[in-house]
Amino acid sequence: MTRYTSATEADRREMLARIGASSVKELFAAIPSDLRLDAGLELAAGRPESEVHDLLASLAQRNSDAESELCFIGAGMYDHYVPALVDAITQRSEFLTPYTPYQPEVSQGHLQALFEFQTAISELTGLPVSNASLYEGPSSLASAGYLAIGATGRRRFVASRGVHPHSREALATYSEGYGAEVVEVPLRDGLTETSDLAKAVDEDTAAVFLQSPNFLGAVEDVAALAAEAKRTGALLVVSVDPITLGVLSPPGECGADIALGEGQPLGGRLDYGGPSFGFFCVTEEHIRRIPGRLAAETVDADGRRGFVLALQTREQHIRRERATHNICTSQALNALGGIVYLSWLGKRGLVELGELLAQRTAYARRRLEGVEGIELLHEAPVVREFAIRLDAPVAEVLDRCAAEGVAAGYPLAREYPEHPDGVLVAITERRGREHIDRLVDALERAVADSKGAGRRSPQAVPS
Repeated sequence: MTRYTSATEADRREMLARIGASSVKELFAAIPSDLRLDAGLELAAGRPESEVHDLLASLAQRNSDAESELCFIGAGMYDHYVPALVDAITQRSEFLTPYTPYQPEVSQGHLQALFEFQTAISELTGLPVSNASLYEGPSSLASAGYLAIGATGRRRFVASRGVHPHSREALATYSEGYGAEVVEVPLRDGLTETSDLAKAVDEDTAAVFLQSPNFLGAVEDVAALAAEAKRTGALLVVSVDPITLGVLSPPGECGADIALGEGQPLGGRLDYGGPSFGFFCVTEEHIRRIPGRLAAETVDADGRRGFVLALQTREQHIRRERATHNICTSQALNALGGIVYLSWLGKRGLVELGELLAQRTAYARRRLEGVEGIELLHEAPVVREFAIRLDAPVAEVLDRCAAEGVAAGYPLAREYPEHPDGVLVAITERRGREHIDRLVDALERAVADSKGAGRRSPQAVPS
């Protein structure tokens, strides 16, 4: 009989030594010191459950959230409205509790949900093959690198600096294991320049990675960049925001070999950073290298419609060296939420939502451009997110706005040190005109108070 016991101090020291850490505390060094608890909770032993609940509830109330303040923070995760239908369906036990659908005869509902999800994502991206989801956007992009290595035999990646920083970090991390090199192409006026991309792409390039709209909110001309990206036989990988595909050309029509992205905007909330799901689409040429699973439609011996797992190329099912991914459960429940959301929205609704976001974003951009001490970081076209530059300390301005209950944006200096005065502002359908006006007023006061900037008459904006 095997006995399981807690680790001894010697065991802990050995484990820490193996990973190169000197202490358990070092494992949490990435968490800012002002967010770490250096002492235990002031909770006496043996207290009633109700008292413990009240204490923890009071501590939790110190946190701000998207329901208690106006949130204009995006940067890849967005405060969209999630219809009640999403929870009503995803919390049904037949969807909430099933595991891997190894036995299709008892997994038809789960398999059909995956099949419908794949169909919708394929239609969104304009590419013929979608997998049954991945974990999230950044690891989906990194997985595209592995596919490109297998397809081209090359080990060099070219990535636009407009690709989400987390995705570029994931690609760099994966590339260490692949033995691949990552080369970055800078942005000029918010966009990836064709000439810069052409210089970076060579005969050893396996894949070129673009994002549109990019991290600064700018809509890239993917079709124009595609020719240079694929000139030497490299694959073109495009990361997209699915919400914007109601108004932008799908990547499949712009020359992309692989389209992927973060699925959180499709029925996902801002729940402390997740969970979410990633989507991944390819041309038919790369169907055998696609990571994760493919659900397919078929007929049984009696001619009845049914669903099966047509492809699952992971190491548990095939030889380890031939596996395309180690993905297991993926994020099937969140992907189900995505297809429920898209079904609720409908094709016309997706277009109307995209148009609404573009209109409100244009209004916010014009209003902020008319504020003393604020200017646009770039003039490129945008859909639902844009970057501004402040003539005042960014951290101080954002703190002043937060004190008024407005989360005004994301400080770009965290990921783009070349923009120490930059702020990324995101608009969703939950932010109406009155909310945008409140953002403008809060930023105007904060900039003026932080920098002593005067006011000037705002530009006339049509209602």
